[in-house]
Amino acid sequence: MLARLIADGGPLPLEPDARGRPPDLYGALLRSITGQQLSVAAARAIYGRLLERFGGRPPTPEEILADDPDELRTAAGLSRAKTVALRSLAEHVLAGELQLAQLDQLPDEEVIRELVAVKGIGEWTAHMFLMFTLHRPDVLPVGDQGIKNAFKAAYGEDAVLTEVAEAWRPHRTRASLYLWRSLDNAPI
Repeated sequence: MLARLIADGGPLPLEPDARGRPPDLYGALLRSITGQQLSVAAARAIYGRLLERFGGRPPTPEEILADDPDELRTAAGLSRAKTVALRSLAEHVLAGELQLAQLDQLPDEEVIRELVAVKGIGEWTAHMFLMFTLHRPDVLPVGDQGIKNAFKAAYGEDAVLTEVAEAWRPHRTRASLYLWRSLDNAPI
């Protein structure tokens, strides 16, 4: 079935070179938090409003904590929970509890543990961070609704994602990209 998705859509673009300019890890987490449980279009709009509030760039941890939470929430269109999550991320980074510069050196499971220690960051956000920021090749975002929908459409209601995906190792990230593309629903 995955072969059909690949054939139908053609090859995906090559992965960005993870050895190039280092990614903005903090900014990537801000973007992931704002995009949790939203459509791609809504996530882009809210993230765009967050950037607008801070002059078109991701705010620093200090700026997040200095901003009035209610004003930030209203200006960007964030939920209360996402505002709390953004503030928790800023607090963890400033306190040294989340050492972003060290994450690239950790195995996937440890990165997930470090990230989910921040209030409001769950497994989905950790998976998106691993895939799109750290460019890890073998991540299967089992909690992503788009992946679940695409998998069921391709494999049927009775197939079990985690069982089928074993054959995709060590390229489950790429397989996930094909699944998302099959729904025209690539994540941000």
